[in-house]
Amino acid sequence: MLKAAPLEFVNAVGFANPPWCDMVAPAPSAGGAGSWARLMGLGSLGEQPIFTTRAHVFQIDPSTKKNWVPASKQAVTVSYFYDSTRNSYRIISVDGAKVIINSTITPNMTFTKTSQKFGQWADSRANTVFGLGFPSEQQLTKFAEKFQEVKEAAKLARDRSQEKIETSSNHSQESGRETPSSTRASSVNGTDDEKASHGGPAEAHLKSENDKLKIALAQSSSNVKKWETELQTLRESNARLTTALQESAASIEHWKKQFSACKEENDQLRSKIEELEEQCNEINKEKERNAQLSRRLQELETELQDKELELEELRKQGEIIPQLMSECESVSQQLQAAEKKNKDLEEKVRTLRTEVEESKHRQTNLKTELKNFLDVLDGKIDELHDFRQGLSKLGVDN
Repeated sequence: MLKAAPLEFVNAVGFANPPWCDMVAPAPSAGGAGSWARLMGLGSLGEQPIFTTRAHVFQIDPSTKKNWVPASKQAVTVSYFYDSTRNSYRIISVDGAKVIINSTITPNMTFTKTSQKFGQWADSRANTVFGLGFPSEQQLTKFAEKFQEVKEAAKLARDRSQEKIETSSNHSQESGRETPSSTRASSVNGTDDEKASHGGPAEAHLKSENDKLKIALAQSSSNVKKWETELQTLRESNARLTTALQESAASIEHWKKQFSACKEENDQLRSKIEELEEQCNEINKEKERNAQLSRRLQELETELQDKELELEELRKQGEIIPQLMSECESVSQQLQAAEKKNKDLEEKVRTLRTEVEESKHRQTNLKTELKNFLDVLDGKIDELHDFRQGLSKLGVDN
């Protein structure tokens, strides 16, 4: 018997958590598995599936006797089959049209769990070791429990068959002992009737065998009809599956076209979104510029109000100047009158002259100040005029 791969190697190659453990596929029904096995020529009408699961199948490398070789590219169906006519159990798995497991379970076989999701057993008849990688530890446990159950059933069937063989052998020995005595009795009598009676059991045995053959032939013909009916059903199912596959292929092409159209539309929408984002950025920049111009305009309006206040103050001061000029004229008139009246008074005249000189000096100062004030006022008015023109241009530009 071959030795199984060591546990260290199984853990090293990653069967404890292989990448295909996340790939879960539904297990076929019992009827579907039976039809599939009979279609592949693996089962008889008396052989039916009793347990079905899915797993990745491996076989031991015949050259190294240590490394595992994948027998299937993906998870395949693995089923237990029970043959009621032969009272035997088998594990069968098919990948497409290739039989990768056809192992008859015997009481001497043992299923060993080498990791959380991997198990193996040795088949001396096939001269190999099979390994199964399951998607979950629960499925591995169920398969191992079923293996032990089937192993016990196979052992019980073997014991029963041995008991039947021993019983039949004992019965044949007893009948063998009785046959010579009857033969001797017939030879002693020596009559033709006794000889005819001696040939009766042989003819009855042949007749019973003939009846059994007829029954077997009738059963085989009915089985052939069942096989033909089931084969026709499988052909129709295959035709329906082919039609469904073609329809799915056409649907896939349709969805591919729709996907490409949606992808193009998505690209167009993305380009439009990018253009809109650029326009939004430009609008935001314009808003910032407008906000800056609004703030500048408010500052200029504030400055204009200040200048208007200054101009109002200058206007008020300009209204005082005519009053001063009228006062000067009245003073000069009074001075002339005083000169005419006080010509005879020299001291008064001197005093008046001194006052006149002082008043003239004051008048000169006042005229000088008035002239300077008017010059300043003209400059302010010109500045205010220029400022208004600049403000009006700025408003036109906005």
